[in-house]
Amino acid sequence: MWTIVIILFILWLLGMITAYTLGGLLHVLLVIAIIITLVRIIQGRRVV
Repeated sequence: MWTIVIILFILWLLGMITAYTLGGLLHVLLVIAIIITLVRIIQGRRVV
C-alpha cells in the first residue's frame, strides 16, 4: 500500500512541476490513496 502511495505522490509532484494534462487525475488518485491509508490506520489494520 505504501508503494502505491509513494508512486502516486511522485507522479503528483511530476504533474505539478511539468503541468502535465493528467494532473487532475493524479490529484484524484493521490486523494483516494490518502483516504484509504487513513481509513486503514483508523480501523487499526496494518498498512503494508
